[in-house]
Amino acid sequence: MNVEDIEALLGPAGQELLEEVRDLGPEDELAAATRLRKRYEPGLVAAAMAQGRLRQRAAAKFGPDAARMYFTPNGVEQATRRAVAEHRAARFAALGARRVLDLCGGIGGDALALARAGIAVVAVDRDPLTVAVARANAISLGLADLIEVRRADVMQTQTAGYDAVFADPARRTGRGRTFDPEAYEPPLSWALAAARTAPYAAVKVAPGIPHEAVPQDAEAEWVSDHGDVKEAALWFGTAPGAKGATLLPSGARLTAAVPPPAPPIRPVGRFLYEPDGAVVRAHLVAAVAEELGGGLIDASIAYVTADEARPTAYATPYEITDVLPFGLKRLKALLRERGVGVLTVKKRGSAVEPEEVRRRVRPQGPHRATVFLTRVAGAPSMLIGQPLTGS
Repeated sequence: MNVEDIEALLGPAGQELLEEVRDLGPEDELAAATRLRKRYEPGLVAAAMAQGRLRQRAAAKFGPDAARMYFTPNGVEQATRRAVAEHRAARFAALGARRVLDLCGGIGGDALALARAGIAVVAVDRDPLTVAVARANAISLGLADLIEVRRADVMQTQTAGYDAVFADPARRTGRGRTFDPEAYEPPLSWALAAARTAPYAAVKVAPGIPHEAVPQDAEAEWVSDHGDVKEAALWFGTAPGAKGATLLPSGARLTAAVPPPAPPIRPVGRFLYEPDGAVVRAHLVAAVAEELGGGLIDASIAYVTADEARPTAYATPYEITDVLPFGLKRLKALLRERGVGVLTVKKRGSAVEPEEVRRRVRPQGPHRATVFLTRVAGAPSMLIGQPLTGS
């Protein structure tokens, strides 16, 4: 796909074609392509069908908007999920930002969210196809009045005159994903320097960023969506030194200016709480344990246990019925005795894979159970229970 393809798809014939291929499944593509090539240019048909496939893939990130948006293969993979982009845009709006510079803007996922929050955006990217797609998205979603897309080298872009800067350096190179921040494109050190030139800024980084790599003048925020950690961002001009976890879609937020004291290690109680991944990444499991009046089952395992059930937005609660030494034969016998046919396997601190457990124990029966493969006070263990009713 190239810039000319995007321009053609924006024309009347391209729009007709995109509508025709909108709901095509893989099994229908060959017949549809043969039929459509009798009425349209073959190159336009190929571009429309490729775009249709990308739109279907992007629906998980962008919801209904995906059916009207334009994508590149890399754009689908690297664009910010809509819910996360909207959360970040809401933070910028709450800070009073009215004009934001979006560096490494990509296909425009963050620019769209910022514009919907009433913020004027200048989005910069150096790739001509990506720029064309971002412009098409701004037009298609009726946000072109608030989004200006520029093709330029972000490292040569002036940051003066903006209320805030957002930078999203590419974490993929020609050889795949990179875990070296200085191999980002552009390097993370450059992005941080650019961020410090604005009153407010956010720099998107990999969720696995070590805490020791977080600058002292930055606030680090980890964001999850429906329990899956999606990203981390370093904020400037907000709360230097703070670590936070934001859980979407609820918007629940847990922050700490200093690391909370380590919780006690204690025997497994009646209830087990599985902290959200963003809470774990932010090193705030201790704060959850304190909220629940509980402790950890092991010094290195992020499971909180307590004797009482308490509501929390930051962890999923389970009622535990059995605490056993690890052993798949024992687990198989117990599940068969209880008629468990639907088994959810969770693990922290265990080398055994859930698929291997299901293959070995072969659950059968009408009942459900959850088994946690983990360590209790250093010993490999199995905790069996159920999600807490009403949680």
